[in-house]
Amino acid sequence: MSMSTPGPERVPSTVKVDKTTGQGKPPTARSGANRPGGNRPAGKGGKGGKGRKPVTPVKVAGGRNWGPIAVAGVVVLIAVGIIGWGVVASIQQEKKQAVPWADRAAAIAGITNFRESNPDLVKGSQHKNGKLAYEQQPPVAGEHNPSWQNCNGVVYSEPIANEHAVHSMEHGTVWVTYKQGLPADQVEKLADRVEGKEKLMLSPVPGLSNNVSLQAWGYQLKVDSVDDPRIDEFIQSLRINASIEGPTAACDGGVSATGVVPQS
Repeated sequence: MSMSTPGPERVPSTVKVDKTTGQGKPPTARSGANRPGGNRPAGKGGKGGKGRKPVTPVKVAGGRNWGPIAVAGVVVLIAVGIIGWGVVASIQQEKKQAVPWADRAAAIAGITNFRESNPDLVKGSQHKNGKLAYEQQPPVAGEHNPSWQNCNGVVYSEPIANEHAVHSMEHGTVWVTYKQGLPADQVEKLADRVEGKEKLMLSPVPGLSNNVSLQAWGYQLKVDSVDDPRIDEFIQSLRINASIEGPTAACDGGVSATGVVPQS
């Protein structure tokens, strides 16, 4: 048997390779075009970003619009003033109410108090039928018919019978009267004070000496102007309070008819 002669031993050749990619290939150098800003032209005076033209900052106005603020301030001041005045008026009204009603009535300039000057006149429950004579015009107290005039805020456009009106005052009504023929706009001001309000009534009186005369049981006040503040003082002091039959005395269920002749 013959034997083969071995050939020369193979020595692996060594290849020096730089850093390779995954396939053994050296990485390709990135072009400057792929670098951010690589293609940006250099500004004047230097390379890269040096010497760029500065961007002018946008100016933001810092001033306030004072118009709406001023208006809001004025509104607030007005509101505060109204509230303040309301509080003061309320306190003053409470102080007035704390004074006894008879003292408040006595303080009204020009009022006549028949309770002091004629005690017999203001005796209650003096019921008589038919037409009666009165010393005062309009009357303030005295004998009267059994039926009263309806008096819960009723505005009568024609005269009413004294005999019924006096009975209403005995129940605590303030009877507001005016000279017949007074201009309509002035009558309206009186009606605004009376209409719909408990124990108040309004009617004209022929030949009245003053433009306005107010009566409560035993009290009378005559004035010439419908704007006289004493009208309100009289009503506030004497309405209901002047009753000699108590605050619950009726003001409905009586007579609604007009005319100077009594109905009972």
